[in-house]
Amino acid sequence: MVKLMDIKYKLETYKAEVENNINKYLPKCEGDFSRLYEAMKYSVCIGGKRIRPILMKLAYEAVGGKGDIGAFTTAMEMIHTYSLIHDDLPAMDNDDLRRGQPTNHRQFDEATAILAGDGLLSYAFEIMLNDALKKKDWARVDATHILAHDCGIRGMVAGQMLDLESEGKTIHLDILDTIHLYKTGALIKASTKMGAVLGQATEAEIHALEEYGQYIGKVFQIIDDVLDETSTTDQLGKPVHSDIKNCKNTYMRYYSLEECYSISDELTKKAIECLNYLSGDISTLRELAENLVYRKS
Repeated sequence: MVKLMDIKYKLETYKAEVENNINKYLPKCEGDFSRLYEAMKYSVCIGGKRIRPILMKLAYEAVGGKGDIGAFTTAMEMIHTYSLIHDDLPAMDNDDLRRGQPTNHRQFDEATAILAGDGLLSYAFEIMLNDALKKKDWARVDATHILAHDCGIRGMVAGQMLDLESEGKTIHLDILDTIHLYKTGALIKASTKMGAVLGQATEAEIHALEEYGQYIGKVFQIIDDVLDETSTTDQLGKPVHSDIKNCKNTYMRYYSLEECYSISDELTKKAIECLNYLSGDISTLRELAENLVYRKS
């Protein structure tokens, strides 16, 4: 119980730091473009677990990183949020709720939601590169390149496209793994790898944290699929059974509930084994991985 309370307190502290940085970097909702800025702020600030930026910060510290990486944790959350705004659109999943609130296109309108997503995506790269240029730090350029790769046509966007193409079809399990390796896993893997790179880690440490992120990324998706079928809208803050509604292939279509949890436990063990290659404090990364399996939202 003490360990659970300790990790919850630490994660809440890190989450508060992430949110402070988001508010620091977001443009003020004023002037000619105030509606765009309001729509951007609306989706970034209506809540969320902030798992990806927290993972980045934990990976950074686990390899001895010191100093402020707020531009990068903020950029990660902005890019994740842009993907959710677009994912909720009528042309994609057509959802009305996100984090217990109306989705962006319901709160504003469809065109504004598209532009808010576009704005968050492009602004994320602006703030990362501004930071890299200001500090004249090649590692920060490298981290920016990692995110550009993993959120784009060889990462998250590619996975989203494959997911849409697979709707209503019977696909092989290998294809489902590929979808989520990219659609969900790419940003989680990027988070831990970026943290390692920003912290000037060794190649072995970078590889270990990249693999750790890849394993827990798959766990995250399996449990997402479980919760979509077993949870409630109030618990999740978004509609349940939406995967069925959208004729999506999920892990719950290939495995039983017990098998999903068993696979997730095995992947979690592999993720934790990766942490043995690090010399810094890995306790929160380990506990976070263990807690992801049994999350309720």
